[in-house]
Amino acid sequence: MKHSLPLRLAALTLAAVAVPVAAQDSSPKSEAAKPAAPVAQVKTRDLSGTFGGQRVAYRATIADTILTSDDGKPEAVIVTTSYVKNPADPSRPVFFIYNGGPGSGSVWLQMGAFGPKRVAIPSDARDDGAPPYPLLDNPDSLLDVADLVFIDPPGTGFSYLTQGTDPKKYYGLKQDGRAVADVIRRWLNNNGRWNSPKYIGGESYGTSRTAMVVDELEGGTFNDVGLNGLILISTILDFAGREPTPGNEMAYIVTLPNMATAAYFHGKVQAPSAAAIAEEARQFAIGPFASALLKGQDLPADERAAVRRELARLTGLSETYLEQANLRVTDQRFYKELLRDRGQTIGRLDSRYTGVDYDSAGERPDNDPSFYGIDAGYTAAINVWARESLGYQTTREYQSIGREPGRLWDWSLGGQGREAYLNVAPLIGRAMRQNSGLRLFNAQGWYDFATPFFGAEYSLKRTGIPQDRITWAYYDAGHMMYIRDEDRAKLSADIRAFIRAR
Repeated sequence: MKHSLPLRLAALTLAAVAVPVAAQDSSPKSEAAKPAAPVAQVKTRDLSGTFGGQRVAYRATIADTILTSDDGKPEAVIVTTSYVKNPADPSRPVFFIYNGGPGSGSVWLQMGAFGPKRVAIPSDARDDGAPPYPLLDNPDSLLDVADLVFIDPPGTGFSYLTQGTDPKKYYGLKQDGRAVADVIRRWLNNNGRWNSPKYIGGESYGTSRTAMVVDELEGGTFNDVGLNGLILISTILDFAGREPTPGNEMAYIVTLPNMATAAYFHGKVQAPSAAAIAEEARQFAIGPFASALLKGQDLPADERAAVRRELARLTGLSETYLEQANLRVTDQRFYKELLRDRGQTIGRLDSRYTGVDYDSAGERPDNDPSFYGIDAGYTAAINVWARESLGYQTTREYQSIGREPGRLWDWSLGGQGREAYLNVAPLIGRAMRQNSGLRLFNAQGWYDFATPFFGAEYSLKRTGIPQDRITWAYYDAGHMMYIRDEDRAKLSADIRAFIRAR
């Protein structure tokens, strides 16, 4: 996460340049040092391709949106890359897309899943190796059913905060949601698309962002933007399930089904399919396993032994190891332990991937093989496409995973620091209850530990979220399921059907 993760796109921006000061300049020092205001740039290309079996002529546009303070000072330059069918048709759906992180650019979904071009990397969980990385036509792009707008929030991609802007105004749950919602409103206005069917969505933290953006677009009294659909890929809404700290038992419950599917993939557990072992693990996790953990030190010895045996069967770990871990195996320990006998570790973003550490001791891997196995190819692809094919010119580096947003992020919903229990799913439930035409599509990979599929199910199946308007889809890959060729085609077909079914 994206991932995060990780996949996204290009745009136009001029870095703010300091005004030179003459040696004997008599102007006030504050004026002489004032940085030049950013100038919004736009680049367009008229192109064509075959998507979903249809030949489509389209216009690719990379553009800056400059957000200002109340007094008109430029604060943020947000880059969007849009693909709009020619001639423009206001009756066509438009899909606004972003990635996660926070701090992740839209390169992953753009160059991996939905853009008109994609980078070719191995589909079978092998390392992407060294360049060159082929840039191919992407028949799985959704341009046959919707216009596409990829958004890089501040601190991601080529987007940035201007000199002097306080990061606290943009780096946070609510702040980021407001900025992205503002960009969407402006795009609709500038392109005459207020009455078009509208979809928003993203991957990883991008699903959390979707909850915040829908609350900004539909949660107010004035200037509401009605939406037709939310498209969530590798969902994370309830963050309590991702913190395996002492006393938080839900983290172990949520990740257990992922341990079972990973063990199945690597031949440590036998089952008819990933879906079959996932269902066995779900039922055990929410039943006997949850009961055992909640009993704590009151857990009877015979019940503990029975739970330990079933846990070993589902995870491929030894009963001795499980006992030493007090039945509570963190995901980091699992990445290292599952294939320790083979001298390998498994990936966090995609547990199909394997890596080799400096040595086979220790509790956690040296790195995530499912990230370093793909990142170089995506970085090369976005720079080639944005700079060379679409004509974007800048000295700024494309931030596939920008460090600054994640480091400075305000995780609170109330502006008082990160809440002990952070769950943004209720915002989605409220939006769906107040908009009877709003539907939700949720995509999960069986082998994704970053945003476990059971965690998504747990957060979206609770009270207040209309279940009859949720479409669930599962894939035989990990966090970025579209890396696998078969799952990219399936994801595209599933979302295409979701959009057409409005």
